[in-house]
Amino acid sequence: MNPRRFRALAVFWTMMTLVVTASADGSAWEISGSGALQTRVFAQDGLWPDQGTSGGQFSLSGSLDMRWRSDSGDQRASFIPFGRWDGTDDERTHADLREAYWAHQGSDFEILIGIDKVFWGVAESLHLVDVINQTDLVEDIDQEDKLGQPMINLALQREWGLINVYLLPYFRERTFPGVNGRFRTPLPVDTKSAVYEPRADGKRTDFALRYSHYFGDIDVGLYYFRGIGREPLLQVSGNGQRLIPRYGLINQMGLDLQYTRNAWLWKLEAMVRDGVDELILAAVGGFEYTYYQVAESSADVGFLMEYQYDDRSTNAPFTLADDDLFIGARLALNDRQNTALLAGVVVDMHTAEAFFNIEAERRFGNDVVLELRVRAIAGGRAGVGAYAFRQDDYIQVQVARFF
Repeated sequence: MNPRRFRALAVFWTMMTLVVTASADGSAWEISGSGALQTRVFAQDGLWPDQGTSGGQFSLSGSLDMRWRSDSGDQRASFIPFGRWDGTDDERTHADLREAYWAHQGSDFEILIGIDKVFWGVAESLHLVDVINQTDLVEDIDQEDKLGQPMINLALQREWGLINVYLLPYFRERTFPGVNGRFRTPLPVDTKSAVYEPRADGKRTDFALRYSHYFGDIDVGLYYFRGIGREPLLQVSGNGQRLIPRYGLINQMGLDLQYTRNAWLWKLEAMVRDGVDELILAAVGGFEYTYYQVAESSADVGFLMEYQYDDRSTNAPFTLADDDLFIGARLALNDRQNTALLAGVVVDMHTAEAFFNIEAERRFGNDVVLELRVRAIAGGRAGVGAYAFRQDDYIQVQVARFF
């Protein structure tokens, strides 16, 4: 199905379902949203042809958040569209339904139908096990932003744990920066020419099964996923001027584990993936230690360390997290303005390449949030790791107004 037609049908179906459901019950919608102005200031000109020069890259974004719950509490619905206009990168100008679903809850089960975002994982620096939603890579390179995924989700609560069964009837292709965008590969990615392996088809229905529970101080999650891999392999086109995304069928099993002990959080994510030409083993694990109420204040300071491992070859989709160490610190002032800061660096153990990241935010009044992000790359070797992005260091400032 054409992606544009799918989105139109999804919006129409979801809105009709939500309106009819809410009208029949008589319950009211809770409506909120936000609008944001964002600018990225790059220290250097883009490395590749047609990329933006140093200076500002401006964009506007907006999101509407509509939520409804029946008076009886057994039904709920959500409708969250998102859109962004970017003045430099046409591919970053896009819209998406992050959520658009209806859900019914029974005494020990819940059924959800529609579009939703599902997050799995415990690590800070990398989310290996987060496999349900596709990455919205034009939003940010940290891969935290996700596209909405059409699904049917059946959740079964038992004394021995929670079982989630997912049917995923429509595959979302990954977004990539355009020719004029930053953090772009040396050759631009031609998303309109994406290809699928013979066993993979964008119309197929993917499947996932997850078990989660806690045992004392340990939280554990186990899952199995069979479907089209969310990470494409980028192959050079016949004319040598573009990269073509190639998607294939995979089987993936994963584990996420968190152990809480006083001020310590020990974290582990691991997965094994079969498909797209090879078997891949990968893991990320480490700890976070928090000092609470530092110097008799309300502030908390946390220290983080994680190791990233991945044994994939160059025949598999590219990853930076193959043998890397993450070290970071988190500050939460716990004040009325929700002031917080996270700073860290990921160092490649082979090339000594370092990726620095700072994220900070503070609320002003009741409705305005100021966000600051700084990203920089240092060191490395030609043709390895993030060397292609070495001139894309930037400072990002965003002002968001909530209503």
